[in-house]
Amino acid sequence: MREELKPLRLKVAASFAGGEVPDEALLARIDEELTVYGRAAGLSIEEKTICRKELFDSFRGMDILQKALDDDAVTEIMVNGLEGIWLEKGSEIIRWDRGFDDRETLEEVIQLMAASVNRLVNTTTPIADLRLADGSRVNIVLPPAAPDGPVMTIRKFYRMPLTMDMMIQAGSVSREAADFLRSAVRCGCNIFISGGTGSGKTTFLNALSEYIPAEDRVITIEDSLELKLQGLPNLVRLETRTENLEGTGRISIRDLIRTALRMRPTRIIVGEVRGEEALDMLQAMNTGHDGSLSTGHANSAADMLSRLETMALMGGELPLAAIRSQIASAIDLMVHLGRSEDRKRRVLAIEEVKRLENGETGCRSLFLYERGQGLVWTGLQPERQTKWKNACGAAPHFSESGRLDPPCLR
Repeated sequence: MREELKPLRLKVAASFAGGEVPDEALLARIDEELTVYGRAAGLSIEEKTICRKELFDSFRGMDILQKALDDDAVTEIMVNGLEGIWLEKGSEIIRWDRGFDDRETLEEVIQLMAASVNRLVNTTTPIADLRLADGSRVNIVLPPAAPDGPVMTIRKFYRMPLTMDMMIQAGSVSREAADFLRSAVRCGCNIFISGGTGSGKTTFLNALSEYIPAEDRVITIEDSLELKLQGLPNLVRLETRTENLEGTGRISIRDLIRTALRMRPTRIIVGEVRGEEALDMLQAMNTGHDGSLSTGHANSAADMLSRLETMALMGGELPLAAIRSQIASAIDLMVHLGRSEDRKRRVLAIEEVKRLENGETGCRSLFLYERGQGLVWTGLQPERQTKWKNACGAAPHFSESGRLDPPCLR
């Protein structure tokens, strides 16, 4: 909060010491103080409106962070203790010209966030992941895990989910590639989305889901509810839970996948796989749940296949050969996301997972991002054709221009 408003905040706070205050009464008291202060300082109506919101946010909102939270152009907020606040806007990360006045205010905001979702974070449990009411994802790290002071990272999400058409207009994916993925989703291909942190995996998964037929029963499984699937009336959302203070009550991704299989799903969407639950996801894809989707962290599609092998090995006693066979039969397509030379989030590759050859998995590049040209067809025709033929009676085939012909779209 700016220095000149601090005395006003103290006066307002003193008026309501020791009791709960309705928002209307709080705003009325703020207006009284601003009327007197505004005359003396010569504030314009616009300046008074800004001061009013800043004072109100210091009581009800997230203090100085509220302005960044309300800014739709900001996609990520990074608080490095009292050393500074960094914002991601568009494709840039910039240092904000605002900061917390003292550590106590920062800690108060952190506790307010945690309390709003009934989570506990303190020196005993210094690390917490939580989700705000608007869907934003928050990671908090307190001392002693963060010796230089409290650290908080807030990943914001679009109030209105990005559609595939919006991504095409932004140049994140080509029309031809989007048509191919639309066909793949509708025909029941299992698709895995890979990419680095902040590459837009969840956003792209959300956009892909608009191609799922409305009659399908879809079950989503997430660590924290981030997906905003539209137009799916038969939708069930499941969310993990961490253990309580007694060390019990934990609900894992593996638990939820196994439960989902008993709920008669048409498709299962796992928000992100990070460990042993990869084996359960692969087995679900291999047991009649065509059209399932998931994401994971990796530097390339090929690297994601290797990571899936490692994660699946953690999930049971299956030998590597059996796991590779599971991967090759379960996943049809890999979509890899990342940032291009201009720092914009884009689809960098669409790869077809090859059938097992000599005990090895691998990929065939169908679309690749090329500097100055965007995402372009490589000239290779898809080889995995069974699901397309079963769904629309025709194998996928690209014309010389790179368009899907026939489109195989219902």
